[in-house]
Amino acid sequence: MPEKAGEPEKPGEPEEAAEPEETVAAGKGPAGKGRATRRRGAELESAILDAAWEVLLAHGYGGFTYEAIAARAGTSRPVLYRRWAKREDMLLATLVRHLRRIEIPDTGSLRGDVLAFLREVNEDRAATAALMLVQLADYFRDTGTNFLQLRAALSPPAPGPGEVLVARAVARGELPDVPRPARVLDLPLELMRHDLLMELGALPDERIVEIVDVVWLPLLGVTGERAG
Repeated sequence: MPEKAGEPEKPGEPEEAAEPEETVAAGKGPAGKGRATRRRGAELESAILDAAWEVLLAHGYGGFTYEAIAARAGTSRPVLYRRWAKREDMLLATLVRHLRRIEIPDTGSLRGDVLAFLREVNEDRAATAALMLVQLADYFRDTGTNFLQLRAALSPPAPGPGEVLVARAVARGELPDVPRPARVLDLPLELMRHDLLMELGALPDERIVEIVDVVWLPLLGVTGERAG
């Protein structure tokens, strides 16, 4: 009988034959043909989180169960429960592994930096916009949380991209060193996220240039030749 979402491990649940941090999978390739290979530690955890990502993409949070992920990973539910006692914990670990942090390029100018960064976001995050909006709807409803709380859980406290970009520009002498509201600093990325979620796909490059040249740089007081 299929498990219920978040169901705790039942007494008598069969353990794997191997030790707690190990599972058994069929070998692949000529060297492993017809033989079993052992996975443990980081290798096993990576295989589980890769399988969890595939389940999430295919079935959403509603189908993100211990049973489905264990079957996809070729392991057993107790192996998953030992690492993540709650389904929400396994989801966060899966997202941390697969939603990489995007580094902020240093092109030598504020305009070049923000354009390069937003283009990287566009390329990397367009495919996950639909996931965040649709596949995680059940997660937000079940946990009573929202996008902002999920983002905070996934990212360690650190200066935001806008803060980093402006600090660099100040150091270069492109901008005066004056206080700026967080809303202003965050604006280009927030506009980018909004458009990705609305369109559920990559944005045309002219939209990115518009966010930078028409909205953000003038708001910072950068115009014309000063834009770099």
